[in-house]
Amino acid sequence: MKILVCLKQILDPEIPARDFRVRSDEKAADLAGANLVTNIFCENALETALQFCDQIGEGEVTVLSLGGDSVEDMLRKALAMGADHAMRLDWPDALPADSSLTAKVLAAGIQKLGRFDAIFVGRESGDWGMGQTGAYLAEILEFPLVSFVDEVKREGDGLLLRRQSDDGWERFRVPLPVAITITNSDDNLPRIPKTRDIMKSSQIPIRTLSLADLGLSAEELHSENAVTQVVDLFVPNDSVACEFVDGDSFDEKVDRFADRIAEIVKRVWGSLVCFWIGSLIGVLQESAERGND
Repeated sequence: MKILVCLKQILDPEIPARDFRVRSDEKAADLAGANLVTNIFCENALETALQFCDQIGEGEVTVLSLGGDSVEDMLRKALAMGADHAMRLDWPDALPADSSLTAKVLAAGIQKLGRFDAIFVGRESGDWGMGQTGAYLAEILEFPLVSFVDEVKREGDGLLLRRQSDDGWERFRVPLPVAITITNSDDNLPRIPKTRDIMKSSQIPIRTLSLADLGLSAEELHSENAVTQVVDLFVPNDSVACEFVDGDSFDEKVDRFADRIAEIVKRVWGSLVCFWIGSLIGVLQESAERGND
């Protein structure tokens, strides 16, 4: 049983807002000096794969990621957790926000590695949160896809999957090969590697492939060819104004404060009424034009 787990390294979601920076020219977060972590849903996927192999008493888990040199630390952690092999697809720049481009590179790497019985992907990433990479990947590899899975068991020559839904859980019997997006649950919390396993993981080689090795070029992976286009990325600049109410007595201050509140409410409601009237006029004009047609 050969399982491949896709991992993504992201900016720590717990980073303080004051430390978050954006590279406006690239429309991407500034990762220089930032704390990078493994996407939690990817760790859920890895833990599910490892538990499955422990359950059936066999299996081989390979982890694959796209990114620069910093990704190797994440892959080392995955090896320490129990993965058997690791490969990095070299992408020195900021990762593309577009899921279709990410899936295209990952699929090329998977095809280089050979045939797998199952592909595990986290349900979404903690940075862009689009939740589309697994579906794109399954489409390119021509694998059936089951999403939001939180439990995987062996059944005959296939798998029995439990899928979270709005109404509870659904169970699917699926043949191999299959692509699965893993969601979080109390049962797939990522394990903490032991010191001995961390030391052993440092001796396991990590294979690295460039875009040229995959038969891809930077031109065809340019953002212009992306399905999703990032128009702008910026940190909101909030402005705060503070007013002090004066008065010779406490009662006078209270009266002025109440008058100020009433003035603000009147202005806000006036703006809303103007908006509603304008919208209503627009609807009436559109109806009249349709009637004339």
